[in-house]
Amino acid sequence: MTIDFSKTAFVFPGQGSQAVGMGRALAEAFPAARAVFEEADVILGFPFSQLMWDGPKEELDDTLNTQPALFIHSLAAWRAINPPPVPIFVAGHSLGQLSALTAAGALSFAEGLRLVRKRGELMKLAGERNPGGMAAILGLDIPTLEQVCAAASTPAEVVQVANDNCPGQVVISGHKAALERAIAGAKAAGAKRALPLAVSIAAHSPLMASIQSEWDAAVNEAPFSDARIPVVGNVSAGPLVSAEALRADVRAQMQNRVRWTESVHWMRAQGVETFVEAGTGVVLGGLVKRILEGVTTLPLGNPEDFAAL
Repeated sequence: MTIDFSKTAFVFPGQGSQAVGMGRALAEAFPAARAVFEEADVILGFPFSQLMWDGPKEELDDTLNTQPALFIHSLAAWRAINPPPVPIFVAGHSLGQLSALTAAGALSFAEGLRLVRKRGELMKLAGERNPGGMAAILGLDIPTLEQVCAAASTPAEVVQVANDNCPGQVVISGHKAALERAIAGAKAAGAKRALPLAVSIAAHSPLMASIQSEWDAAVNEAPFSDARIPVVGNVSAGPLVSAEALRADVRAQMQNRVRWTESVHWMRAQGVETFVEAGTGVVLGGLVKRILEGVTTLPLGNPEDFAAL
């Protein structure tokens, strides 16, 4: 199979894709990938790759560690490609947006990793300051779910759509009491399933407001450059190139919806036929296939995946 990069987008996963052992085989097979793990250990000041490869799982699942782990594996997969790819677009889901803009040259690996680590620290802190939760809702459309969330929210307790993952699979986020009301409301409105997620943070919701100013400062201080490859933003669901536009989307992403379905439709409308998922797992490939028909999805996280490229 020959990949036409002018019709290919690289996509980068977010939280939920992590697994103990992630990236080990890649590091063993490709010196360029191994160098990424070694550089990350130096930047973070301890053997972080050991945590990725050996666990314990509970520590890897801590958002403080999950976010850098996914970033490192994605960039190791990206750098293992020789010659370097030049796809028409890159995009990432939530945390994966920072992997995407680093791959696109808007941040160096070192600065990207520092920003990702800060993001994990701040989101964990937000969960401690203002505990909340998230839930997956299956089988309801966005307008109906928006009505459910509005009905479940009060001035003191809010819940909103956090991730528009694909038709029929949406994640909501907010205060636990409002979340429980929304879960009941979603079931009453005909949802096939409404499941609380095993998280203690309410990502992409107003519960992140307590750390927004700190996050804005970290993003503003990071040395962004214009992207060499257009990055499809989570909040804009359209192409971003300038350093300031990228910064704005990354800042806004903290409390706003990840518009993944719209992003994928937009890329398809620009002629994308192949979506390559760089990093851990095949979650995004699965979502793309539920959003679109007639496109190719390829994983790129283990050595055997590279044969397709």
